[in-house]
Amino acid sequence: MAFTPSSQKIEIQQLDPQQLKTWIKAQALDLGFSDCVIAKPDAQDQMPRFKEYLERGYHADMHYLEENLEKRADPTLLVPGTKSIICVRMNYLVASPKPRYVPFEPNSAIIARYARGRDYHKVMRGRLKTLANRIKEKVGDFESRPFADSAPIFEKSLAESAGMGWTGKHTLLIHKKSGSFFVLGELFTSLDLPFDQPATAHCGSCTACIDICPTQAIVEPYMLDARKCIAYLTIEYKGIIPEELRAGIGNRIFGCDDCQLICPWNGFAKTATISDFDPRHGLDNILLLDIWQWDEATFLANTEGSPIRRTGYQSFKRNIAIGLGNAPYSDKIIAKLQEAKTWHDEIVNVHIDWAIQQQMHQSNVHQIEK
Repeated sequence: MAFTPSSQKIEIQQLDPQQLKTWIKAQALDLGFSDCVIAKPDAQDQMPRFKEYLERGYHADMHYLEENLEKRADPTLLVPGTKSIICVRMNYLVASPKPRYVPFEPNSAIIARYARGRDYHKVMRGRLKTLANRIKEKVGDFESRPFADSAPIFEKSLAESAGMGWTGKHTLLIHKKSGSFFVLGELFTSLDLPFDQPATAHCGSCTACIDICPTQAIVEPYMLDARKCIAYLTIEYKGIIPEELRAGIGNRIFGCDDCQLICPWNGFAKTATISDFDPRHGLDNILLLDIWQWDEATFLANTEGSPIRRTGYQSFKRNIAIGLGNAPYSDKIIAKLQEAKTWHDEIVNVHIDWAIQQQMHQSNVHQIEK
């Protein structure tokens, strides 16, 4: 969708750009966004590193990342006429989390915190549209288009270029006063707004996120191999998860927060200001065996309007099977795994067989120790 000249162009030009920018930021905060910055529609500087990432094959089977490189580098090719990009973020923590290294219940099913409530993509786009409408009421008509992880955009880099934070060694954006537990969105606009300036980086010599990664997916600072990443494996990937990575996945059945939980800057993490991120269906405190017994109808009902829908029922059960294989030995776990084999596809059954073997191995170790 191209931007077209607005009939209200003269009216907009009469407004002081800096005052309009300040007013827009105030409106964004009023709508529940945690921060708002104005970015220049230019991400050319990201291309060398991104091309290296692709050449190494670290994007796994996410082949869509290989497409539209020109549009990623130049947002004005994605939406012609873009003059400024309003970048926003939303904090999604409901409560300050305990660090991952604190002992946890191994029979719990761990779901990434952003995914325990409503799908943030819908929340983000809806509020960006509301922000656009408020601006139109203020300045008259202009062209805008909202995005939330829904187009070939270097959204993290655009936000970083305008001072929303810096890219940490785990490749996520970190804000000095808010940590990294937030999601991003953008409103492409035809408005001439002053751009914000980038912030400085503050990771220093810290390598906590690299050291803690259960599958060593952060292969070097600022470079993540998705083929090893638990978030990719449990959400995007639909195949058989390599056996050598299953123990590292532990009881994480959708995503992984470990590299964020260990980050010292998340001692400053802020909680959400809207209720959309509140956990639903007990997903912040649910046992592996309880969620294992969800049939497909229950899965669809309990994940309506949730990011978890993205993984699909069979892949979700595949992930839970791995979690059950890694859980402490239990006769009940083995029985539930065995009786479920007829309900699932071949890929899930491969992981069920592995989980049963893991449980039996733990049983043998338990008997020896007795």
